[in-house]
Amino acid sequence: MAMTMVDRLREALAECPASERRVAQRLLADYPMSGLHSASALARTVAVSTPTVLRLITRLGFASYAAFQSALRDELAAQLSSPLTKPGAARAVSKGAACAAHLAFADAVCSNVRETFERLSSDEFAQITNVLGDPRMRVHVVGGRFTDALARYLSVQLRILRPGVNHLDDQEANWVDQVLDFGKRDVLVVFDIRRYQANLLRLAQLATKRGTRLIVFTDQWLSPIARHADHVLSARIAVPSAWDSSAALLVIAEALLAAVTQAGWAAGSKRIRELEALRSAMVASDGASSAT
Repeated sequence: MAMTMVDRLREALAECPASERRVAQRLLADYPMSGLHSASALARTVAVSTPTVLRLITRLGFASYAAFQSALRDELAAQLSSPLTKPGAARAVSKGAACAAHLAFADAVCSNVRETFERLSSDEFAQITNVLGDPRMRVHVVGGRFTDALARYLSVQLRILRPGVNHLDDQEANWVDQVLDFGKRDVLVVFDIRRYQANLLRLAQLATKRGTRLIVFTDQWLSPIARHADHVLSARIAVPSAWDSSAALLVIAEALLAAVTQAGWAAGSKRIRELEALRSAMVASDGASSAT
């Protein structure tokens, strides 16, 4: 799968000189808007020369600034695409073609998971593990129209391991009621993939203004929420279908759950035993009620 602009910029950070690194960091911090300005305007924003910007663009693999902006616009179009405009949009196929198609789909999903983890920062993953496992932090999880199922899954599993985990209700007015109590001891986890939801962005902005730490699970093109986030986990989601795949996002969530479990097993196992005792008591109570 082709590298996204974000992939290219992140790789460049490790190898380019300090002046170019500042340009790359600016492009990432205000992605994609800063890249849509002219090279000279971008240079003024970062306080470097225009040739410095152009050297970074060459390092990214583009022959010109115009070619860089053209690629950036293509990615923006991909972010905004609907099921009707995606290359894998559903169409009538023969039975044999359908059999081949499901194998191609499986290959694409496996590639998404593999590439997602190959590009996943170990340091970022470790920091997020520490945050989600810290019982002093209250964790609030929410997702979008198609990703809230992932948010709910993460919250339900995480709640077994530690206290203070909350899945936000699906009405924006209810979110605001809860944000009222957010502070520096809270962390908001947001799942947001293309086509990005404005209400999730508003929620993230409200939370960060109150000092809340922000983690975003997003796709390879990055939700606008990423500009406000302390931690970003991006996953490959494109597959040969009219719909995007959330499989790689789910696997990241499960990997985090595994890491949090391992890191906090002493407290987590005690909590699980207490939960099992409560469940046993409830079953016994139900049995006694049925007998009478």
